[in-house]
Amino acid sequence: MSDTDEKKRGGMKALVTGGAGFIGSTLTDRLLAEGWYVDVVDDLSTGSLGNLTDARAAGNRKFSFHRIDVRSAAVTDLIAHRKPDVVFHLAAQADVRVSVSRPTFDAEVNIIGTLNVCQGAVAAKTQKVVFASSGGTIYGTPEHLPVTEGHPQRPESPYGVAKKAAGDYLHYYSQLHGLQYTALALANVYGPRQDPHGEAGVVSIFAGLMLSKRRATVFGDGEQTRDFVYVDDVVDAFVRAAERGSGLIINIGTGIETSVLELYATIARGVGYPDPPSHAPARAGEIARSALDPGRAEIQLGWKPFTSLDEGVARTLDWFKANN
Repeated sequence: MSDTDEKKRGGMKALVTGGAGFIGSTLTDRLLAEGWYVDVVDDLSTGSLGNLTDARAAGNRKFSFHRIDVRSAAVTDLIAHRKPDVVFHLAAQADVRVSVSRPTFDAEVNIIGTLNVCQGAVAAKTQKVVFASSGGTIYGTPEHLPVTEGHPQRPESPYGVAKKAAGDYLHYYSQLHGLQYTALALANVYGPRQDPHGEAGVVSIFAGLMLSKRRATVFGDGEQTRDFVYVDDVVDAFVRAAERGSGLIINIGTGIETSVLELYATIARGVGYPDPPSHAPARAGEIARSALDPGRAEIQLGWKPFTSLDEGVARTLDWFKANN
């Protein structure tokens, strides 16, 4: 990054929705380290103030926290008042199974929440919204792997439908109001601060169980594949997208398929856990294979994944050992 870019960025103002989550808090730390002023919005339904310990350190005048649900018009008013240069919109209902059982709730958070953010951004004359989309759900069952951004978007869950709709709304706001956006279609993000007791995040779930000497469960035969991308790599893409890739959906993944059994073995080696997993019936509607082609990200953002699965799992395990 040039000195000019660094100087310009020193006074930039960001607002991060979902900023107490594991990705959002890691992004917040990165932005503060680069000199941004950062407002975090989170209702703490899944995020934790503990993730923002460094950001909330005494005397940090560049950080503010606001406990607000993105479904509330209060988030629109806050954005209009704080006038951020960039909104990083990560707040979401991110559990596919919850979206199936409670599709209205999912739509309220993921669609209405996005509309509230967009309305605030327009009122604030915000330069750009960088949106966390879902590369694992918006494309549906892949016709080819790794999936490129040109793949048809045929989501097969309410969560995927909502993420697709949010992206469509961002395009609308761009066309009608000139609000710039970049939608980052994220692969399976993992790393420190991910909740091991949640319903999403197989790396943290396996790690939490094995470190407590409990056997993890694999659904189905374990041959289903996912694209696991480390949280620091993802945060780097968000920061780059603040200034690049406008008007595009961009995959953020490794392009590498890793089976659930391969992931289990990698974590078990890192923990020194000797037992095989238990097995349960496959989950209905689960996509068998997934991987995202990151080629557009390299061209548009200058981004490539830089953390191997072994290295990322080792860092994640170190964090769990130190914090649990």
